[in-house]
Amino acid sequence: MMLWASGSMHSPHHAPDSFIDKYKGKFDMGWDVAREQILVQQKALAIVPENTVLTERIDAIPAWDPLPDEEKALYARQMEVFAAQMEWVDLQIGRVVAELERIGELDNTLIFVTSDNGASGEGGLAGTFNETYVLNGLQTDLESNLRHLDDWGRENTYPHYHAGWAMAGNTPFRYFKQSEHRGGQADHLVVHWPNGIEAKGEIRNQYHHISDIAPTIMQAAGIEVPEEYNGVPQQPMDGISLMYSFDDADAPNRKQRQYYEMFGNRAIWVDGWKAVTLHAKRMPWDVNVVLPFENDEWELYHVAEDFSESTNLAAENPEKLQELIEIFDDEAWKYNVYPLYDDMIARLGAQQDRLFGDQSEFVYFSPGAVRIAEKSSAPVKNRAHTIETRIDLRGDEEGVIVAVGGMTGGYTMFIKDHRLYYDYNFLDGVHYVLRSSPLPTGVTELKFNFIKTREFGGDGELYVNGEKVDEIEMPQMHIATYSLAETFDIGRDTGTQVSDLYSGIFKFDGKLDRVIITVSDENTVPPRKLPANYY
Repeated sequence: MMLWASGSMHSPHHAPDSFIDKYKGKFDMGWDVAREQILVQQKALAIVPENTVLTERIDAIPAWDPLPDEEKALYARQMEVFAAQMEWVDLQIGRVVAELERIGELDNTLIFVTSDNGASGEGGLAGTFNETYVLNGLQTDLESNLRHLDDWGRENTYPHYHAGWAMAGNTPFRYFKQSEHRGGQADHLVVHWPNGIEAKGEIRNQYHHISDIAPTIMQAAGIEVPEEYNGVPQQPMDGISLMYSFDDADAPNRKQRQYYEMFGNRAIWVDGWKAVTLHAKRMPWDVNVVLPFENDEWELYHVAEDFSESTNLAAENPEKLQELIEIFDDEAWKYNVYPLYDDMIARLGAQQDRLFGDQSEFVYFSPGAVRIAEKSSAPVKNRAHTIETRIDLRGDEEGVIVAVGGMTGGYTMFIKDHRLYYDYNFLDGVHYVLRSSPLPTGVTELKFNFIKTREFGGDGELYVNGEKVDEIEMPQMHIATYSLAETFDIGRDTGTQVSDLYSGIFKFDGKLDRVIITVSDENTVPPRKLPANYY
């Protein structure tokens, strides 16, 4: 068995220039016309029922035609890059299929191709050249995006497209990833197994969920789910196999109910009916909205007849709505959905708290701490902290002492041209840089000290042998994360570079023994001396 998660079509959207160039001008019609064209094709292919209604563009998304020309050019480029990446990843799927055919195993291989959610509106109402904005509760302004237009989709961007294109990608539905309307959770599923499925090129309309894939694989392989494995009692499978539908297009749906929940957005499907609520009517780019759940408005759709959830029947059928809400409550307790929690930024930041609890000192040895995930680095965000090391300097050393993050944001402390540097990379070219005068030789203590003066902001100080050599105000800093893909390293910078003052991994070429990071929930870290035997 192989699970291949390509990362596409999640941001960042990247593709070779030759692929991007193929799509130049292909999306100049805009997202409104694109939705109409997509629905025509969906009906022609029988992907959706012939009576499917195109839902209205939501108020938050602007109409395409009145947009200024510079915005149209930017947003069209964003979709060109998206399409180029989709073709590129499709070619990689084709390579897997071609290899299976070459070795004679294609016909006997059960292949599923699917996605994890509806198209993502997290790029917001301008798109973004750097998705880290969104992850920290910010939106990218138009001017910043326009400065990166020519490089959109190349390695020096981490881009995401305008939510209007996500709306088009979710045709004929409303909303986006994160919502539990169909725009957030209705996905394709392609199944290929010539030796196991007699039907060829047919469409199935039974209602199923991603939790049904594993039971299908088990049944296809003739394997019973064990009640116990290696002495550990096993949880029962939550889903049901969908093999019954493979050779019977008209087989009655065996799925009876399915709950959904994400960031407080909730839904329940039961026998062709669906109740759904968009928590606080929050869009995926409104990550700072935290509101009570009791004010949420539930909607009701008869999706067996209304494929696109175009007609809300809550007012006409309140009894059915209440019945479904009560079923959701039962399912939510059964599957540990409660308590509901909608603070998305706090969720992103809480991962490090879960890892480290009240630990305040972190010692990293070199070599050893290399290519570690950012979430496993010391939890310094919004906390007073110090970064310290002691090095017996010859005078010609250079390289990274510690680096967390990359071009999308992060921090690094390094030696270059006989000087100690600390560089905090915020967003859109904003760097807080501290540097020392030329360093002495011999055993030398090097230290960065961050004093917290406000929420997610403060003052940075650089010390050499206990003497302050530079300081800088750091008024804005990351709230939740520096990136989704960058690394934490001691003695090098293995991802993209945090600082533009060096290139490559910039491996430290001296004798670096260890780095100590100390964090505090006070405004400052109490002063202390490093152990005498440490360097």
